Amino acid sequence: MITKNLEMIFQSSTGRRSTIRVPNPKDGLTAAEVQTAMENIIAKDVFHVDGASLVNILGARIVTREVADLDISVS
Repeated sequence: MITKNLEMIFQSSTGRRSTIRVPNPKDGLTAAEVQTAMENIIAKDVFHVDGASLVNILGARIVTREVADLDISVS
């Protein structure tokens, strides 16, 4: 099974790093679209981490993970 997550990485007003993960981002998502979304999150003060606002964009990435189950018989 393959899963994909968009990870948007922010810095809070207390200096802490915070990551928002969005499962199954749309195919063809551009850096400009993600940056705009992150700027809106900051401008609208949507999320707080331990009471602190998100204030800076540190980065973003799409993480793809593949998991292969093994067929093991349990006695």
